[in-house]
Amino acid sequence: MTTMDTDTATDPTAHPTAHPPTEPPAEPPAGPGAGVAAGQGAGSAAGLGAGLAAGPPAGLTAGPGAEPVAGPGAGSLVELGVGAGGGGGAERAAPARTDWSRLGSLIGGQGISLVGDNMLTIALTWSAVRLGGPGAVTLLMLCSTIPKALMLIFGGAVADLVGPRFMLLRTTSGRVALLAAGAVAVGLAESVPVLAVIAVVEGVLVGLGGPSFGTVLPKLAPGNDLVRANSLYSMVTRLAPIAGAPLGAWLIATGQLWMAMAVVAVTCSASFGCLFHVTRGMVRPAAPVRTGLLRRSLDGVRVLAVSRRLRWLFVAAFALDFCFGWPMLAALPLLADSRGWGVGAVGAVIAAFSAGALTSTGLGALFGHRLPLVVRLVVSGVVLAGGVLVMALTPTVFALAVTAYATGVASGFNGPAIVSLYQAAAPPDRMGAAMATLALAGIGTTPFSVALFGSLALAVGVQATWLVCGVLAFAGPVAAVLALRSPE
Repeated sequence: MTTMDTDTATDPTAHPTAHPPTEPPAEPPAGPGAGVAAGQGAGSAAGLGAGLAAGPPAGLTAGPGAEPVAGPGAGSLVELGVGAGGGGGAERAAPARTDWSRLGSLIGGQGISLVGDNMLTIALTWSAVRLGGPGAVTLLMLCSTIPKALMLIFGGAVADLVGPRFMLLRTTSGRVALLAAGAVAVGLAESVPVLAVIAVVEGVLVGLGGPSFGTVLPKLAPGNDLVRANSLYSMVTRLAPIAGAPLGAWLIATGQLWMAMAVVAVTCSASFGCLFHVTRGMVRPAAPVRTGLLRRSLDGVRVLAVSRRLRWLFVAAFALDFCFGWPMLAALPLLADSRGWGVGAVGAVIAAFSAGALTSTGLGALFGHRLPLVVRLVVSGVVLAGGVLVMALTPTVFALAVTAYATGVASGFNGPAIVSLYQAAAPPDRMGAAMATLALAGIGTTPFSVALFGSLALAVGVQATWLVCGVLAFAGPVAAVLALRSPE
């Protein structure tokens, strides 16, 4: 999964590894990018997220009778014998067949919402630049990302307690009300404090709702169709910025911020309508044993403690996201500047990566279930890590863009594979907490990646540090192999 994916696993969809409880196994799709988890996602190097798990921008266990497979190479989660993973949880009953109509409504509605989210990001950021310069932009980023990361933890626990319908309808309707009120507020008095308050509340609502979205896909797409569903969602998270960013820029250039916020309130309303339809009939879980919310919020960590497979999948996503964040966010502009390539090279490389990821997620949505799991999870991870390594050595912009495209292709397969397998192995009664933890593997790595490798670059140079990132990234596919070999 990779951070490029998704925030969208705030969507977790999406991570180079990229960033999204219950039903039978499916074949996996996170690698550098989202991101998935949370809504945005998750992601992993593919997300390289995003965010598949967070997503905004990111679970199933195999039904009874599935025979375990000792090592990698299985073609599906069913073949892997994924049972009530994570060390506990009731067996899931698979739906008779994939409900493609409701699945289309879910992903379509979320796609509309993500386009609006990207419009809002551009509009708020540009407004902050005009109102307060770099300091205001930094403040706005902190006001949004810190509450989102914190609420992801509690959002997963609350989702397990009250169910996805309760959380999604309330957080989405809350966002509609916030954006409508925000449009009025900035129309009357546009200022940095007003934008900061909007960013904080928005971050809280997105963080609370993100894990719930990740629990709905497995309810609609059983078995091998889960990987196709996750790939389809990952493709939507990659298309959303392409549509949303230019629209946001156009709105803020030709109008005012309140107009952009009003438009995003409409896109969020459309998402609410789709969620209301899709989640109808999804009842609240049976009343659990009384446990404090703070204690339940740590269930995602406890799941990792008892399930070797989930632990290694988490490590795979974390390693790819952690080693991908600094090269793409900080090292690429520095390298382009030192070689005299200019800012156009940065845009070309990022566009090439995004095009590669979009290509593979589209193919994954159509044919992902036919590719062996070891290819989608392990081989893609090797290509991802190798791509990070080779990118540091490429002598021309063209070669760098080609390498970035290949890396993006690997990311688009790897991210959805990690997310799907993670969903399949996590216990259904703690799915929300588990997906929130995976989302944090993408969202939480970027600041630390930039801080650690940025400090190292001051000592040994940008290219040498980039090579270190590439070597360390191979821990991702190694962990993926160990995950496939781990018993439930």
